[in-house]
Amino acid sequence: MRERVNIVAGYLAGFALLFLVWHLAAVFVVKSALFPSPIPVFVRAQWLIEENILQEQIWASLRRILQGFALGTALGIPIGLAIGSFKPVRVLLEPWTEFFRFIPAVAMITVAVIWFGIGEESKIFLIAYTTIFVIIISTAAGVGAVERNKIRAAQALGASRFQVFALVALPATVPFILTGMRLAMANSFVTIVAAELIASNDGLGKMLWDARLFMEINDIFVALVALGLLGFATDRCFRLAIRAFAGRYNPTM
Repeated sequence: MRERVNIVAGYLAGFALLFLVWHLAAVFVVKSALFPSPIPVFVRAQWLIEENILQEQIWASLRRILQGFALGTALGIPIGLAIGSFKPVRVLLEPWTEFFRFIPAVAMITVAVIWFGIGEESKIFLIAYTTIFVIIISTAAGVGAVERNKIRAAQALGASRFQVFALVALPATVPFILTGMRLAMANSFVTIVAAELIASNDGLGKMLWDARLFMEINDIFVALVALGLLGFATDRCFRLAIRAFAGRYNPTM
């Protein structure tokens, strides 16, 4: 408990230092209306929260991220397991993975709009696209990193091929899968903002776009702070999950 309290206190101190540096830079260095200090930004954020505007924009973006992320994860994990477990599958699908992995999701925005229109489907597709390849690669790497001694020990005890996979290989791969999901989630935040900048009626990306058009500088920084805090909270959740599974199934991580 004391360690957790120290960690939380460290996080709060880090954010306090960040906002202090921001305030000092805005007041004494930049001295421009285009770079406001945290105080007017927080005042604006409070008003947006009281009017339930900020919550709606956050939930719109978060809903799309979670839907696309769930789709990409559901497809990426079995493909990654197949690539890591079977050489013929790896030879067949690895070129596909490497080919599409280097085409950024931002470059696929036009394709998504052509295929799915400007509705929710195009945004979910883009999140799934930016998610799936990271998870495929991390999952396949996790399967390849399973200690062979554990597999031999399970086989020596009479475990079937399915039991070796389900009870030895898959649990040892979970920390790698979670690490891939953690990286993919960061990509999802980048992609959803870009997608909402192009065509959306709500979301933090739309909020950024409208604030730029009307030069609402405080709104821009409110959206940026909201994205940063959401990303930080999500990343901490993944780190806790990785630590829990790694400590149990893969102490070397």
